[in-house]
Amino acid sequence: MAAAGGTARGPADAWAGMPAVEVARIARHLAELGATYQCNGGWAVDALLDRQARPHGDLDLFVDASVVPELIAWLEADGYRVVEDWPPVRVELRDGARAVDVHPMRIERGGDGTQALLDGGSLVHQAEARVVGRVDGEALVVADAATLLALRNGHELRDVDRHDVALLRGLLDGSGS
Repeated sequence: MAAAGGTARGPADAWAGMPAVEVARIARHLAELGATYQCNGGWAVDALLDRQARPHGDLDLFVDASVVPELIAWLEADGYRVVEDWPPVRVELRDGARAVDVHPMRIERGGDGTQALLDGGSLVHQAEARVVGRVDGEALVVADAATLLALRNGHELRDVDRHDVALLRGLLDGSGS
């Protein structure tokens, strides 16, 4: 049953976009699958902080390519629909405000994940840079603060990116969050 002002998926709140309760549900499913994955976007920053610091438009997941078909089928069974499909680079799924951007990774022998890029290149997500943060009380595997900061280099930063960079620098220099 929905809470007053809420939905069956979670209570209403001031945060528009991808809800924390949905991020936690997806993280729980990935853990149940035993999947190698990591989150690198804004939710990763918030997971390191153990609190939601801003609204998020989606969840950016980098997932073992071998479980991507099952993950997509599970999301579609819950109402998500594929809105962009650029194999092998990414698949974006949406259901109203809920949005997941799935980036398949080829998992290497040591656990590193190699992600294909649109320009034909690749990016390696190092296993030793994966840490666990928390969203809505649920463990979420994320890239560490230094890696998240490095991933934001070389791109034109939006306001949300500048916000995340400031939080990441605070985590790295110990000045707080």
